[in-house]
Amino acid sequence: MTKKLFLLAITLYFIAAKAFAQNGAISGSVRTSDGEPVELVTVNVKGTAKGALTDRNGKFQIKNIQPGLHRLVASFIGLEKQEQTIEVTAGGTATLDFTLKENSAQLQEVIVSARNLNRENMIVAKIPLKKLENPQVYNTVSSEIMKQQGITNYDDALRNVPGISRTWESTGRAGDGASYFALRGFDAQPSLYNGLPGLTSGNLDPANVEEIQVIKGPSSTLFGGAFYSYGGMINTITKKPYHQFGGEIGYNAGSFGLNRVTADINAPLSKADKIALRVNTAYHSENSFQDAGFKKSFFIAPSLVYEVNDRLSFHLLTEILEEERAVAPVFFHSDRLSPLPFKNLQELNLNPRLSFTSNDLTIRNPRFNLQGQVVYKLSDQWTSQTVFSRGTVKSNGIYTYIWDDVSGDNWFSQYFHKEQQTTNTTDIQQNFNGDFKIGNMRNRLLVGVDYFRRNVIDNGSGWASARNVTPQGDVNYVDPYSGDTLAPVYLTAASIDNLLAGLEGSASNITNTSFGAYASNVLNITPKLSAMVSLRADYFDSKGERSTSEDDFDQWALSPKFGIVYQPVLDKVSIFANYMNAFINVAPQQVTDLDGSNPRIKSFRPEHADQWEYGIKTNLFSDKLAATLSVYDIKVSDRVMPNPANIRDYTQGGKVGSKGFELDLVANPVTGLNLIAGFSHNKTKVISGDAEDFYSEPGRAIGGQGPQNLANFWATYRINSGTLKNAGFGIGGNYAGEYKVIDNSKTGVFTLPSYTLLNASVFYNANHFRISLNVNNLTSKEYYIGYWSVNPQKPRNSTLSVAYKF
Repeated sequence: MTKKLFLLAITLYFIAAKAFAQNGAISGSVRTSDGEPVELVTVNVKGTAKGALTDRNGKFQIKNIQPGLHRLVASFIGLEKQEQTIEVTAGGTATLDFTLKENSAQLQEVIVSARNLNRENMIVAKIPLKKLENPQVYNTVSSEIMKQQGITNYDDALRNVPGISRTWESTGRAGDGASYFALRGFDAQPSLYNGLPGLTSGNLDPANVEEIQVIKGPSSTLFGGAFYSYGGMINTITKKPYHQFGGEIGYNAGSFGLNRVTADINAPLSKADKIALRVNTAYHSENSFQDAGFKKSFFIAPSLVYEVNDRLSFHLLTEILEEERAVAPVFFHSDRLSPLPFKNLQELNLNPRLSFTSNDLTIRNPRFNLQGQVVYKLSDQWTSQTVFSRGTVKSNGIYTYIWDDVSGDNWFSQYFHKEQQTTNTTDIQQNFNGDFKIGNMRNRLLVGVDYFRRNVIDNGSGWASARNVTPQGDVNYVDPYSGDTLAPVYLTAASIDNLLAGLEGSASNITNTSFGAYASNVLNITPKLSAMVSLRADYFDSKGERSTSEDDFDQWALSPKFGIVYQPVLDKVSIFANYMNAFINVAPQQVTDLDGSNPRIKSFRPEHADQWEYGIKTNLFSDKLAATLSVYDIKVSDRVMPNPANIRDYTQGGKVGSKGFELDLVANPVTGLNLIAGFSHNKTKVISGDAEDFYSEPGRAIGGQGPQNLANFWATYRINSGTLKNAGFGIGGNYAGEYKVIDNSKTGVFTLPSYTLLNASVFYNANHFRISLNVNNLTSKEYYIGYWSVNPQKPRNSTLSVAYKF
């Protein structure tokens, strides 16, 4: 019996030894033919479910591999798979490196097309988090998508994002002259550049755009209260230098006199010292589809990177934009007091081809932006980031709008104003990022401080009505109140200057600053369960008008943020929920009495917003399908609103609610085919306010909330073999539901109709040459956008793009 037991024990020992033999691991890297690391390459062990993605240094590691020969497959969307064989020994780590034939410049187009998948993002949470790890929702538009769609206007790129719609184009006016968007029912403007302030009073040029991030939900906890962020923020990521010579020269020609020349040139200044310079520049000239209007601009953006060593690097970006435009006035078709004599476009009968301006009435919006960044790796666990941002934007020229002074007579007054304002901003941040463990729980910690200063100098003219117009284009020079005939004022610079010369103008100089301290920690309770806790303390100090101390004030605000993520299938499916907060340190406003007299500065308490959101994110089929579905509920309190008794004044109070859901899909089902799709539904209304106020009647839409239902779709297919290799086509479009631009029981409701736009492209995109033809609004659909306004949009238009890549 003893012998039998001994033999049995020996047998069991060898069985257990074999069963529990120590496994090995595989590590390595993926680089391009010019030695640059490649991020997001999938490396799988063939015949198993084991694999890994390369990190930003191109490195990967696959653990717990049984000893023996294995076949490894490296794959990346749009590239051919590569396979190699390697032998793994028990307890050892085998090393295997892959080299892709394409160089880093050629890979950029492929990499950016996969931006929406589960990659790490450093800016949205200011902590390196994969999309599935982040409890916040965000969408991205890559430069590759913009090239596919022939986009030469920054605003058009956002048609690829669910839940956002433009409500009016850039007006160039002082303070807020950039384009307005409705994001989750609230105002949004492109106000961030690489996560830092990047204010503009005109257009943004897409030449230096690597990616546009639309960060959803109230976002003051990390980005402060200098910008509106109730529905989210629009953040522009700029192109960065890389360590090899390369670039692209492009030309765009299109409808309405479009001529655009671009250049993107990158050069290593010292490979040994890792210094590289990249310059993006563009000249743009374009007319309007209306009877007058144009845009001319010159843009240049040099950027420099100096990687001193593995620990220390310097980054510098400068952007200079010179822009001159003749801008069509915003057509406000209501006095916001009287019952509307028309309820829809048919009754208003606005001629969409009329601009109500001339090319002699121009506005200039020069812009300067400087950003510097120092990144130092303190240790394996801690990194320091010091950033500096300095911006200057100007509005100089004629701004005009159309207003219904006397309702019911079909005549609308056109007002003019000479803009002369300069806004200077300074932002300094110091961030520390840690990645460490307490016990078995991983912590990713951010601790930061932020200083922001804004100075606004305004020497603009007064306001004057020059003439009256009808929506059909008739003109008269009659005082709408007295009926007296006035001297004609023509649409020339000399005539408008003469009209405004005798009016009292502004002479203000306003400065305000904010000091913020914030912390955010992502705790991995288990590998599948993580929680985020964040808090910001912000001190706002307004010196108001420099000539008086009567409008000085200061205040504190706290902004918390919480999130939880559970991944039932790690790196493939995550279920998330968040609570987010925003506060707006509302900049003091210059107000006057109803007749324009008694100009003065008025300050306000912070507005606040709170959001609850939950949803699911997926990244399936080896990075071929990414989807996000979320449901949110936002409430805003202490909202600043126009004074119902004086359109040139503001008051504060009331609550607004916004509820909705969003669906976003990005798919690469087969090689060469890329799909983007999204749908959103939003309902925004006043919860409590002033029943007598046009802007804040309880139960009504707040205005500027955009259409309730939005959908977007874009598909491209690129042929990868045969005679037509590198040729392809794209098709897609956008849908917007009905939109109440006016929703008031006393004035009535004015609704813009729903519309569907179709866009298409054909292209040939080889290694060194790209040519494409894009046609937008294929059916030449007549459609409109608006705030409390009616703004006609472009009919069918096309763009021919040619580029040489080197």
